[in-house]
Amino acid sequence: MPAARLARAEDLDGLLALFRAAEVSAAAPPEEAAHIWQTMLGREGLAVFVAEAAGGIVATCMLITAPNLLRDGRAHGFLENVVTAAAHRGQGHGRAVVRAALDHAWALGCHHVLLQSGRADPRVHRFYEGCEFVPGLRLGYVARRS
Repeated sequence: MPAARLARAEDLDGLLALFRAAEVSAAAPPEEAAHIWQTMLGREGLAVFVAEAAGGIVATCMLITAPNLLRDGRAHGFLENVVTAAAHRGQGHGRAVVRAALDHAWALGCHHVLLQSGRADPRVHRFYEGCEFVPGLRLGYVARRS
């Protein structure tokens, strides 16, 4: 399986290139991206994982962990921004970054990691299920700012 690692400051350009090619959502404006990236790198409880191939970043995800007074004080984990370059799907890069994030969450003592997907593509859901996520255990709600 391909390897994943924690992202570093110098990975910003590679992440932005990956996000520009993704059909998930628009990336932050370039004039704000460097500031946002520095804030992310300095934020306790936030970790970004990347996988590389062909000289660039081809997959990423972000793990956010938060303390919790319930569940015997075990933290929550939230997985976000899971993206794999279209040309590198099915090669294990996405699975590598998700596995790295889950391993990190378990090492931090998280009792669970939550993931929401707005994608209708059944292949996306099969991918998440293949990465240990179980659908239907919780019902997700989203409040959006108009």
